[in-house]
Amino acid sequence: MPTGIRPLIARDPREGHRAATQLELFFDLVSVVAIASVTVTLHHAISEGHGPEMLLNFIALFAVIWWAWMNFTWFASAFDNGDALFILLTMVVMSGAAVFAGGVESITTSLDFSYALVGWIIMRIGMIALWLRAARSNPDYRRSAVRYAIGIAVAQALWIALYFAMPPNHAAFLAVFAAIFVVELAVPVWAERARETPWHRHHLIERYGLLNIIVLGEVVVSISLMFGHLYEGQAEAPLIFAAVSGLVIVFALWWLYFLESEDHLETSEFRRAIVWGYGHVIVFAAGALVAAGLGAVMDVVTHHSEIDASTASGWVAGPVALYLFGLWFIRDRFREGLLRQHLLLAGTAVVAILAFAGAPVSVTAVALVLLTAMRAAGTARASD
Repeated sequence: MPTGIRPLIARDPREGHRAATQLELFFDLVSVVAIASVTVTLHHAISEGHGPEMLLNFIALFAVIWWAWMNFTWFASAFDNGDALFILLTMVVMSGAAVFAGGVESITTSLDFSYALVGWIIMRIGMIALWLRAARSNPDYRRSAVRYAIGIAVAQALWIALYFAMPPNHAAFLAVFAAIFVVELAVPVWAERARETPWHRHHLIERYGLLNIIVLGEVVVSISLMFGHLYEGQAEAPLIFAAVSGLVIVFALWWLYFLESEDHLETSEFRRAIVWGYGHVIVFAAGALVAAGLGAVMDVVTHHSEIDASTASGWVAGPVALYLFGLWFIRDRFREGLLRQHLLLAGTAVVAILAFAGAPVSVTAVALVLLTAMRAAGTARASD
């Protein structure tokens, strides 16, 4: 472990071979725990027939988890110097995230922040300290860094005020929650107007890809639980079809995400970078929803559910459609060529129809195979 403390000098956004650090990968583990908790909670709610009521809570909590990850990821891309103080402050942020993650299940159910608020405050203390270090070490980026520190502090004060001023069951709670989150989203836009921080394109592409793999890993967990039932003597055809279909779906989602490089993401295009960075929450949340939906399908075929098969299947196809739309929104609409630019949007409509019709997950899997093959053909044609 580094022992020295050095100025937190901005990194070169053009440096070669920039990859995720071991500390960043360690940081991601906390996100894994939180994402798993919120996904499992929704899975059980769907199976108990309370999925629609729990969906808004899921969205709210997933957005908060993603935002904590994103705040650190973009900062580290610009200012990570790997010294002892940077590591310790990152561990402060991780500690707060762990405290918050411990309450995710109960928060998703009730939106009662209670002790998790303490974790959120600890995270913010770490992030504010990191931004103030950056402000002190980088005169050229001082205004931006100070704006980040102020914006984070103000947003956190609003969360604290919400907690003490309004109970979660208040009719306006979710509306105020959403308004405060808009303030959160506005902080980077406001701060970057002073001067854009030197985030590294390839580094961020890798970091986002890694988080997507983590989310798709939750889908694999749901599938592995299905296969687990086979070892318990429940080797029934519907369960096998559901598990195999789940594998096909998650493989296709991975393939669609990684089949092209993110060459449209340029450090000189901040607006496009914001769309790419913020828009990814659609993809990430959709992946987690697929995991919850497959869990509900498993409960149906193993006779542990209050809903029917078509409803459970809709909870898979709907998120798949959302995932396709998210990929189109952050990437494909900037491409050239009929298949590359429009296919995923058309696929969104088709899979959404399957969701409304309650088509079996096997049908969704087949549709994704065809869509992936066509989209891959468009990429191959563009590279010729």
